[in-house]
Order: sequence, then C-alpha cells, then structure tokens
Amino acid sequence: MKLTQNQIRDLLPTLPAWTFADERGGLIRRSFQFGDFAQAFAFMTQMAIHAERSNHHPEWCNVYNRVEVTLTTHDVGGLSMKDIELARLMDQCAAVFLPDKS
Repeated sequence: MKLTQNQIRDLLPTLPAWTFADERGGLIRRSFQFGDFAQAFAFMTQMAIHAERSNHHPEWCNVYNRVEVTLTTHDVGGLSMKDIELARLMDQCAAVFLPDKS
C-alpha cells in the first residue's frame, strides 16, 4: 500500500539521513560511505540477502567505499512501509561499519 503524504511526513523524521523526493510517485535516497570497498561490499551483501528474502530490492550503486541507495516500491508507484523498513534495516546494518560520531 502506497503511503499517504501525511504518513510520509510523519515517518521521515525517523529517517534523518534519508532524503525524500516526489519523483516517480515518491522515493527516499541515502548515501553511505564506508572505510573501504570491503566494508561497502559486506554491507551490500547483507542487504542483498535480506532484500531477496523479502522480495523488495533496492536501487543502488557502489563506487569503492560509497553505496548510493534509492528506495521506492514499484508495485504501488511510490513509497510503502517496505521502503521505510528497509531504510531502517540499512541504517542499523551500516552502523556496524560506520564510526560512532558521538
């Protein structure tokens, strides 16, 4: 089910590193930067396994230590809770690799 504008407005603050765009009915983007290629690839591997199991696949690009991610649900023509949940999982997984900024 496609999220409403009100739902998106309420959920976006829970994903502060992600940017919303109205393109293609609504999507969110984030850039992850890791220490090196191996960390970026490990992150992508973990996310690929989850994505395949949940049948919800990200659009992404990897260049050395950087992974650019776009999430949208093609079946509903915009953002769904699948995207929000995958973004949260990506944030949690990336935190294992990324340095603590506190």
